[in-house]
Amino acid sequence: MTTQAQQLREAILAAALETSNFGETPEPQTLYLPVSHLKALRLDAHVVVGSRGVGKSFWTSALQSEPLRKLLGAAASELQDIEVRVGFASNEDIDRYPNADVFSAFIDQGGDPYNMWRAVVLRWVAERAGEMIPNGKWTDTSAWLKAEPEAAAQLMLRARNWKGLLLFDALDRTSDDWQRMDAIVKGLLRAVLWLKTFSGLHAKVFLREDQAERKVFDFPDASKLLATKAELSWARHDLHGMLWQRLVNAPGEHGARCRELCPAVQQDGVWQLVPEMKSESALQRGAFEKLAGPWMGRDKRRGVPYTWAVGHLADGRGQTSPRSFVAAIRQAAEDSRERYPQHELALHYESIKRGIQKASEIRVQEMAEDYPWVPTILSTLKGMNVPATVEMVQTHWNAAFPKGPKDLASGLPAQHAEGGWDGLRQDLERLGLMETKKDGRIDMPDLYRVGFGLGRKGGVKPRN
Repeated sequence: MTTQAQQLREAILAAALETSNFGETPEPQTLYLPVSHLKALRLDAHVVVGSRGVGKSFWTSALQSEPLRKLLGAAASELQDIEVRVGFASNEDIDRYPNADVFSAFIDQGGDPYNMWRAVVLRWVAERAGEMIPNGKWTDTSAWLKAEPEAAAQLMLRARNWKGLLLFDALDRTSDDWQRMDAIVKGLLRAVLWLKTFSGLHAKVFLREDQAERKVFDFPDASKLLATKAELSWARHDLHGMLWQRLVNAPGEHGARCRELCPAVQQDGVWQLVPEMKSESALQRGAFEKLAGPWMGRDKRRGVPYTWAVGHLADGRGQTSPRSFVAAIRQAAEDSRERYPQHELALHYESIKRGIQKASEIRVQEMAEDYPWVPTILSTLKGMNVPATVEMVQTHWNAAFPKGPKDLASGLPAQHAEGGWDGLRQDLERLGLMETKKDGRIDMPDLYRVGFGLGRKGGVKPRN
């Protein structure tokens, strides 16, 4: 006979805990709206900033779905009765927006990305108006815009009986050169400012933090966009709320088991958490305690699972992504089933530690995709213990790269490589991979330390 712990363990494994999005429409039961994301979804939030795994691509996909927008209810009422279109994303759609090769050739020929982005808007508006404009190639549309400015203006000023929202995501895919990417992003932001002058048409640009920190807002009236900037962040109670939203919607009897621990009400075929489960309440803490127990060991000296798991998945800026959190919980359930099948709780505390290891490995892989130079430089520190002195860290780097950071040429380079090791270390800190302690030593959060194979006295150990 299976125990309640075993049943809950299977329920966790049956739930939809994958958060990566590759352009597909999310399932309704995975839709969870943290209060901090409300501003980001408003039509007047034209710039939305967030790191990897916090929801930029998720919202890009979710906002395209009318049923999902309706599920947001009063929280995003202004998104009702609006047409949503993608102006750029990781999935290529050459008829609706240019790709990196088109941008490269266009810039090589002296083209201004501002006009290319306006061409994206004009094609959409012309399509909805049933009017033909040159659209054989993107250069054709852009050339028409420059040659026939009055016709383009008349098209944009024509009365419309519809409202529209353009979404721009994955802009790091536009180029593998920082200067060119800056020009492309700046051109887009200028086009968004231009679009603001036309009633009923809106744009939302999702940017990585490192992109937003560059000189892409260096143009007249950019402050009007900066004033609308919203950030995607996840508080601890949001992460737990998102986890339970997926658990209570697990298929069949699995979801029913989870709803015994977590109150939920059904709306339009989807189980929704009660408000107390969306805040850091005794109810939310108690629900997770029923899964993982009160301590990360045999007594309180080892920490509390409810806070411990989130804390050990935070980057150097104290931010934990939902992707890392649910990956750790799923791995903890798998490990508990394999190593501790008779444990009285669904999640064994040692398995939670191994979940951190797995989440760290995933995060390292993600960073390698976005920043190829990161694993190249941090792999040289494998086996080192942190905190460590700056001199010790740079000794390892100098041994591996005698010519300095310029040896790290692979894909998009570090932003401040020209500043030597200090410049590169600043980039690592901006990305949350490193932090400088008050005593000047270099530290690394467990989220990355474990995956890159560094040690810490008394900390979670890297996998062998």
